[in-house]
Amino acid sequence: MDISKLTNAVRKALPLKYCGAVIVAAGTASRMGGIDKVMAELNGEPMIVRTVRAFQNCDAIREIVIVTRQDLIMRITDLCAGFSKVKTVVVGGTDRAESVHNGLNALSSKVKLVAVQDGARPLITGTVIDRTVRAAHTYGAAAPGIPVKDTVKVVQGSLVQATPERSRLQAIQTPQVFDVDLLKGALEKAKKDNASITDDCSAVERLGMSVRIVEGDERNIKVTTPMDLKIAALLLEEMQ
Repeated sequence: MDISKLTNAVRKALPLKYCGAVIVAAGTASRMGGIDKVMAELNGEPMIVRTVRAFQNCDAIREIVIVTRQDLIMRITDLCAGFSKVKTVVVGGTDRAESVHNGLNALSSKVKLVAVQDGARPLITGTVIDRTVRAAHTYGAAAPGIPVKDTVKVVQGSLVQATPERSRLQAIQTPQVFDVDLLKGALEKAKKDNASITDDCSAVERLGMSVRIVEGDERNIKVTTPMDLKIAALLLEEMQ
């Protein structure tokens, strides 16, 4: 008997903890050349709608909170009115960590796990969401990642300081999923320490907590520049 297959089957059969999603779409899109990426269209539909739909259609997700800019609250509320899992749309903070914290505070008391997603990753699939939630259900913290293809250099003042071993590097995506109390505590500690964090995993790692990395998806790109938007449109055509 293959014990690993049996273990995976048992994990899938166990009921998942109640998982909410916080979708963060509060950025200023400073690198988009005047394009508001949250509302940028992909195949005739705003990017944020595609992101939210993936979570709406995933059985592992029970409720959704969207975090955005003040000027987009009503537009996104109207756009997502048809998604039954969307609990509310709230205003973001001065930085991403504060925006995530605002989203956490808007979740219901039922939530035990929370999946934090970049609103600008519209090609996320239910498979990756489910896989990451299940890992967090078991380990308390999980995120999808893909192997880094390029050689990465640590550079200071235009001079190479080090070359990390590429086989040990992964590009981390979202959703990043955590025990909700763990993430709240990690973000509060980071704020208290005035620590600079680049993602939610970074906040949790500062507490000494290990994050389980699961298989991500190369198509799950983050749209940050106009070129990314063009790439996302091409990838979407292939996925349909």
